Amino acid sequence: MRFYVVLRYTVLTFPILALFLILSGGISWWEQTADTGPLFFTASLALLLTVFPMLFVPKVMNISNKEGLMIVVLSWLSACVFGAIPYIMYGGPFTLTNAFFESVSGFTTTGSTILSDIEALPHGLLFWRSATHWIGGVGIVIFTLSLLPFLGYSEVILFRSEISHLARQDFQMRARKATQILVSVYFGLTLFEIVFLMIAGMGVFDAVTHSFGTIATGGFSPRNMSVGTFHSIWIEAIIIVFMILSGIHFAVMYASITGRSFKIWMRSSVVRLYLFMILFGTILTTLNLTQHTGLSLGSAFRQASFNLISVATSTGFASADTSVWPAFSKLLLLYFALQCASAGSTSGGIKVDRVLLMLKAITRRMRQIMRPRALISIKVDGNVVDDHFANNAVLYIVVYILIVLGGTAMLSFSGVNLEEAFSGSVAAMGNVGPGLGRIGSLGNYSVLPELSKWVLAGLMMLGRLEIFALLVFLTPHQWRQSKAY
Repeated sequence: MRFYVVLRYTVLTFPILALFLILSGGISWWEQTADTGPLFFTASLALLLTVFPMLFVPKVMNISNKEGLMIVVLSWLSACVFGAIPYIMYGGPFTLTNAFFESVSGFTTTGSTILSDIEALPHGLLFWRSATHWIGGVGIVIFTLSLLPFLGYSEVILFRSEISHLARQDFQMRARKATQILVSVYFGLTLFEIVFLMIAGMGVFDAVTHSFGTIATGGFSPRNMSVGTFHSIWIEAIIIVFMILSGIHFAVMYASITGRSFKIWMRSSVVRLYLFMILFGTILTTLNLTQHTGLSLGSAFRQASFNLISVATSTGFASADTSVWPAFSKLLLLYFALQCASAGSTSGGIKVDRVLLMLKAITRRMRQIMRPRALISIKVDGNVVDDHFANNAVLYIVVYILIVLGGTAMLSFSGVNLEEAFSGSVAAMGNVGPGLGRIGSLGNYSVLPELSKWVLAGLMMLGRLEIFALLVFLTPHQWRQSKAY
């Protein structure tokens, strides 16, 4: 393990952080608020720590798999630490625990918050809070690679460490090309949503911060009542569309845009399942709300579509208080918080891709029981899927559920009630944000014990790094030998 190589490429993320810290500091300076100093200080520190490794550590063109993995994990951890510094220096509701929780929630695009009065914060700090979503959504390492394309073959290793296995299978191209596609779609969606939200009546600041939260499927809003503040069906409709788009594999998005045809969506069984599940879940929730809450069919559909899609894409925005929904509707929210959207998007959770493979594996097993001598393969979109990938998908789901249950146990041990412990564990692991009860769509996590916030922060990181990357990183014997790529 060449730690000087790890150090050199880890600090490449710092200029990106510094850029957004400077932009945030500029807003604070313009408004003459108390967060100006903390933001500019953190930006200066990030730039200073970038200079020395870049000057004194030689450039390396080949990075081993383990070094690439360590660079990715340390990039996320260091970003979360740096993201907490402005919060800590600002003070107020931000203790060390709360600041780190808010920073991890931002960069992992979870959207859980410890703030009970979000609008009390100055705009500069709120912009930084939303920017952590936008940076984290595209992936800190991928973001860096797209802006610093001089890493050569090293970027292949970093890309493989950052992108989930399922997403890599779909890209079928070199890391740089895939990065360009990811970033171009990401930027394009963000710009389009900002424009549409402004046309719908949002101010510039609200449009930018809500677009950051939507495209990153994060959910941080600068408003206490989230999107419900605006009482606008047009704003909700625009955000719904962009939440759905942000949950689709970006390579599919890119292909449909460049090919000027959306037929590719219907040819993809993953996209079809994703859209069907959202539609089916919305209909069921609408009917349940109509039956048990007294809402009209139109109002129930409006609430159900926005809030269920928000959870199903792991965004976490809210237009209503889902903690008062009927039990069946809450159950649906929990399911979608586990599943979420597609691999290759900014969404968290298990991913529709793995659910599809699991269903096909179950179907094949049932057919094999009926026809023991038959050779039955798993196919997706007409292509035979290797048993290795199907087994990995099922294994991932099993490990995922076990970690959620373990997180629930740890939260319960710290004094959190069972509903909030389980829903909080599911929401953190899936990078969804809101749970149930006091940590619901219009609640916050400030009411939880200190220990539980550290547990949830760990779950957020595990979910964002797709479990195994962080688990391997934390296994000491994996670093005893390093084999070059």
